[in-house]
Amino acid sequence: MANKQGKSLDRKKLLGDPVLVLVILAIMAFLLLFVVYPLATVTAQSFSRSETNMIAEVKDIGEWFTARAKETEEEAAEPFKNLGSSVSEFHKFYNRYRRNNAQEVIDSRAALKAAMGKIDDSTIEAFVTAVNGSGGTEITAEDVKTRLESVKKAEAQLGKTAFSMDAYVTLFQRKSFQQAIRNTLLLGAITGTIATLIGFVFAYVDMYTRTKFSPMFRVISILPIVSPPFVLSLSAIMLFGKRGIITRHLLGIMDANINGLHGIVLVQVLTFFPVCYLMLKGLLANIDPSIEESARNMGASRWKVFTTVTLPLMLPGIGNAFLVTFIEAVADFANPQMIGGDYRTLAEMVYNEYALQGDPRLPAAMSVVMLLITIVLFTLEKYWLERKSVATLSGKASRIRQPIDDRSVVVPLVTFCMLISIFVISMYALIPLGASFEQWGRKFNLVPTHFKEVFSRGLEPFWDALELSLISAFVTAFMSMIIAYLVVKRKFIGRGLMEFMTMFAMAVPGTVLGIALLRGYITGIFNSGHMVLAGSGTILVIAFVVRSLPVGTRSGVAALRQIDKSIEESAYDMGAGSGKVFTSVTLPLIKDSFLSGLVTTFARSITATSAVIFLVSPAWRLITPQIMSVVDRGRYSEACAWATMLMIIVYSSIALMNLMLSFFGTSRRQKRAEKKFKEVQS
Repeated sequence: MANKQGKSLDRKKLLGDPVLVLVILAIMAFLLLFVVYPLATVTAQSFSRSETNMIAEVKDIGEWFTARAKETEEEAAEPFKNLGSSVSEFHKFYNRYRRNNAQEVIDSRAALKAAMGKIDDSTIEAFVTAVNGSGGTEITAEDVKTRLESVKKAEAQLGKTAFSMDAYVTLFQRKSFQQAIRNTLLLGAITGTIATLIGFVFAYVDMYTRTKFSPMFRVISILPIVSPPFVLSLSAIMLFGKRGIITRHLLGIMDANINGLHGIVLVQVLTFFPVCYLMLKGLLANIDPSIEESARNMGASRWKVFTTVTLPLMLPGIGNAFLVTFIEAVADFANPQMIGGDYRTLAEMVYNEYALQGDPRLPAAMSVVMLLITIVLFTLEKYWLERKSVATLSGKASRIRQPIDDRSVVVPLVTFCMLISIFVISMYALIPLGASFEQWGRKFNLVPTHFKEVFSRGLEPFWDALELSLISAFVTAFMSMIIAYLVVKRKFIGRGLMEFMTMFAMAVPGTVLGIALLRGYITGIFNSGHMVLAGSGTILVIAFVVRSLPVGTRSGVAALRQIDKSIEESAYDMGAGSGKVFTSVTLPLIKDSFLSGLVTTFARSITATSAVIFLVSPAWRLITPQIMSVVDRGRYSEACAWATMLMIIVYSSIALMNLMLSFFGTSRRQKRAEKKFKEVQS
């Protein structure tokens, strides 16, 4: 009874606050329009029938009208000359539909409709009479009407779906596609396993030993977030490629080949293990030291304690870290594209199939297969392992852990972590060094040529990337905090759906999101001509927001769950509305999470590759596609110059934002007070 009354009171509060209702509706509309609808569109296209034969037939009809109209010079042939040229444009429409020139698509279709609208029975009779009277090919009115009807039918049906499994049958008959699936799963398994193991060692050393290298570990954990995803691939090529410093110039290996599975695994492990380190470090911090010390007091060796106490407690978290890394490896596009060689993955194959501009259903079907793989992994991570981890490790450690001082344990572990750290930092440092040489692998004299080349091409990609990334950062930061507030602090119908749609974006690979947004908005929503976003800066901002929203929301949810609801209820009791409470009470209390989400989203957006590779246009040029283009041409030193400029922009922007955080975030006085309180407690 009390539960029902509580729900009734919550509904009355909600309906009595129109601002809150509008905010909920706006966020639900955003998620439906830019997460659900694009993915549904690309899925529907993958199950549609082929339009290739129909369009080829229409092209032949257009050529027939043009040829017949040329046989006479009478005015009666003019509407059919226009029809022939319009049908030719309609054929181009189909190709443009795949090449993403949205406005030209709409214009060519409108021109065809206009040309057909000028033809009726009287114009057909006049045309037939003129052609037959000129001594040309004998035609009948029925010939013209039949062909005209075929054109009308084709125009009306284009873009509409009819169920067909042809695309999937075609794909799974290809041995290359089957091999790409196996390659992708194998890559995810290997990368996930190695990255999780290294991340666990780093976390264990950081939490269980007294090491002076924790600041270096923190640097390692930040580098992958604020750097382009393919930087390590570029460094690996310069170190271990055919002209590599180590392979050719130090070891004298003339035919070294870093391309392939081993190369992708190397760069992915070095990119993703810091993520595992951060995840597992938090879990190790939550293990109560008294549990392990009890086992030690009962005579168990340190190894026995590790294998029977620490490791079993960490297994759900280790599994969680493995699946997160697996998802990231499977969805990775930039590294396999740059260093994969002949080792094809699904993400790379989706892009290559799209670039061929063949049957548009095939990249759509590949995207659906890839999405299914990541959805399964995401479901395991989100709804099974994450809950087991929370159930196993609840609360915080009751007191400070006594660090391990046994040198036989500490020295090997710290040495291992130091070697990995030095190697990773060296690979990042190699990028600006590589940009300073005249020609990597041949001429090692220092020249400013490559930086001059970057500036000579104009700063437009940098300004475009900065503008779009800053916009998406602020939009994402505000949206994620609002969603977190609604999920944690409010009860309404659809709350679970809102949370699911927000977090579901984590399971969508960048290549799939890029194609989905493109297909959904190239000719407007539902092919209506409204909301034609393809080629615009808006669709790039939307892609950035959708990709970063889950991260910001998670941070906001964690912060809001630590705030006592009585604080906000006091504001409501004093007559404040939901908007006032959120901006004056809730947001100031979670401003650290808000600002950290702002920084993270900016870094993720300006270094994004997989989604934007499908969405860039001449109107909006971004840095990462530019770097990929330069690498494809084998100009590694110039690519290093572009990457160096990007890294300088990112690091400078983050330093500036952190400076803002020091002023607008938790005050220094409060931080000192919290630190002193913790010291007293311990």
